[in-house]
Amino acid sequence: MTAVWIVVAVVAVALAWLAFRFNRLIRLRTRTQEAFSEIDVELKRRHDLIPNLVETVKGYASHERQVFDDVTEARAQAVSALQTGNPTAMAGAEDALGATVTRLFAVAENYPQLKAADLFLSLQEQLTTTEDKVEYARRFYNGNVRDFNTALQTFPTKLYARVLGFQPYAFFEAADSDRAVPTVQFTTS
Repeated sequence: MTAVWIVVAVVAVALAWLAFRFNRLIRLRTRTQEAFSEIDVELKRRHDLIPNLVETVKGYASHERQVFDDVTEARAQAVSALQTGNPTAMAGAEDALGATVTRLFAVAENYPQLKAADLFLSLQEQLTTTEDKVEYARRFYNGNVRDFNTALQTFPTKLYARVLGFQPYAFFEAADSDRAVPTVQFTTS
């Protein structure tokens, strides 16, 4: 009779341990999903600010049509990538959008009256703040992905995690073009 109780106790301990490990994976997965949703929120905010910024600059620099078209196209691609939920596609599209917005700010530098306009300054500040939040959200997400993926790869979790339906997440990585050293040229007037 004591052997039965020992077996029952061992099975109960094993089940409790498995439940604890399973719940840990659920917590890590939920944190990772939450972190991804924070990126999503900030990117949507960024996408909403950019058309206002473009319209403001357009009023001062109507002959810079190509820059406006490029920003609009890059924003459309970023919104489309956002809807896929694929971190790799989103990162590439967001990097391209960031590059076109940088060009838009460069155009604005040529118009002193625009740089002094309250609306432009406000939009520029909001976009800068949003960029900082996007960067933080990316780092937070990648930290959660690291923790979750590490938990999936450690023993003994590796033995049962895939069977229970847990899959690793992709990191939100910068595109190769963002890793290149920028070229800076100074012109003298």
